[in-house]
Order: sequence, then C-alpha cells, then structure tokens
Amino acid sequence: MTPSASTGFWRRYSRNRSAMLGLVILLSALVMAASAPLIFPGSPFALAGQPRTPPGPEFMLGTDTLGRDVLAGIFHGARTSLMIGVLATLVSLSIGIVVGGVAGYYGGNIDNLLMRLTEFFQTIPNFLFAIVIVAIMTPSIQSIIIAIAIVTWPAVARLVRGEFMALRNREFVQACVVVGMSDLRILAFHILPNCIAPITVIGSLMVATAILVESGLAFLGLGDPNVMSWGYLIGAGRTVLRTAWWVATFPGIAILLTVLAINLVGEGLNDALNPRLRDR
Repeated sequence: MTPSASTGFWRRYSRNRSAMLGLVILLSALVMAASAPLIFPGSPFALAGQPRTPPGPEFMLGTDTLGRDVLAGIFHGARTSLMIGVLATLVSLSIGIVVGGVAGYYGGNIDNLLMRLTEFFQTIPNFLFAIVIVAIMTPSIQSIIIAIAIVTWPAVARLVRGEFMALRNREFVQACVVVGMSDLRILAFHILPNCIAPITVIGSLMVATAILVESGLAFLGLGDPNVMSWGYLIGAGRTVLRTAWWVATFPGIAILLTVLAINLVGEGLNDALNPRLRDR
C-alpha cells in the first residue's frame, strides 16, 4: 500500500466513530496483554488472598474461590485469549486461502471436489465439532488452535473461491498465462494481492469468533489447565454466581468488550477497504 493509499485508508476509517471506538478498546486489550508480566509478575494461579474476597481497595476486582486475584487473571488471560484468536485465525486463513484459491482458479472437477469437502465441514455444528476435536486431542493450546481452525476455514474458502473465480479471466491474469508464468506465481503474486481487502475483513471477524470458541471450551473445562484465560475464569466462577458474582462477571465483560471491539474494527475495515467507497 502506497503512502497516499495508506493516508486515504486511514481518513476513511477514522470517519467511522464506532470503528475508532472499537480500535481504542482493542488497543487497550493489547496493552493489557503486553503489560501483564510487568503489572502482575509471577503466576496468575498464585494464591493472593482470602477466597471470595469482594472487590475493594486490596483487590480491585476481588478474588476467586481459591483466593486468586481476578484482575491478575484478566490481564494474563488477555494474552492467552488474544494469542489463540490470532493464531487460530492465521491457520484458518491459510487453509481457506489454499483450498478456495485452487478451487476458484482451476474450476471443473477440482472445484467440485474441494467445494464438496467444504460443504461437508459446514454441515457439522462448529462448536460441537470443536469440542470433539479438543476432547480427542486432549485439552491444550495447540489442540484448541487446531480445533478452531478446522471449524472456521470453510467460510474463508468460499470467499476466496468467489474472488479467484472473478479474477481468473481478467486481462492481467491472462497476460501472465501468455508469458508462461507458473500457476503458483500467478496465484500468489497476482491474484491473491487483489483479494487482500475481503480476506482482511473476514480475518478480523474470525479473531472474535476464535476468542468466543476458546472461552466456551475453557468454560466447559476443555481449555489448557496450565494456562490462564478468560474462559477459565468464567468457568471457575460459574458455581458461585450468587455468592461471588465478580469472579465470572468481570472476565465476561472483558470478553464482551473485546469481541465487540473486534467486530467494530472489522466493520470499519470493510467500509474503508470497500472499493465503492474509495472515491467518496
């Protein structure tokens, strides 16, 4: 992206107040994740005080059923939830781009085969499928990332397929074919760069989905037991909602705000990158 294009993109994005609000909230979550080891050194699983201590001067957000600081858990949990969201999205995008790109460019039997495979994965309920995968592989960060990627790539594949089908007969692609350029080079360096805008938008929204899925898995006890996450905190507080509401409430608010922020940023990116809006 050239400097002038970058300036134009930021001008269009900054006009969207909700997108700017989402960006501020998302940057705050990133700051929390980056500063967690500095503000709360040591393990977030360490006992800090009496169990079920309500929010107050000593513990701003109280302690959980074992006496762990909820605020420290939220800061450290931000690292886990955001990391899983980003990594799972990158893996999912990689799978979806390859499958959708090959199907859209070659068409024919290859397209039919890959699209039937995509439809097969789409017929399985995503969250239930993720639960089965994590349960089979044993709960861990790696298995959660793999599970989320497996259940989310079909949407990317369909999007990329449509973009590649629309671009494969364009003049610049045909010119590349005429000069003898390899298919891999055409796909990677000439067609794919023209699909970056919609892929960026769907990728940003998939991060939010990945955070929700990870939180749901951790809530059900299928998260990594050795890693603090927002879903783990909510799961730990679900049995004491009436007596210690803060244990599950504040991590839930963190998830709500972060997912909302990512969706607002995604909508802002969609508006800023939409070619129909570039000349406004």
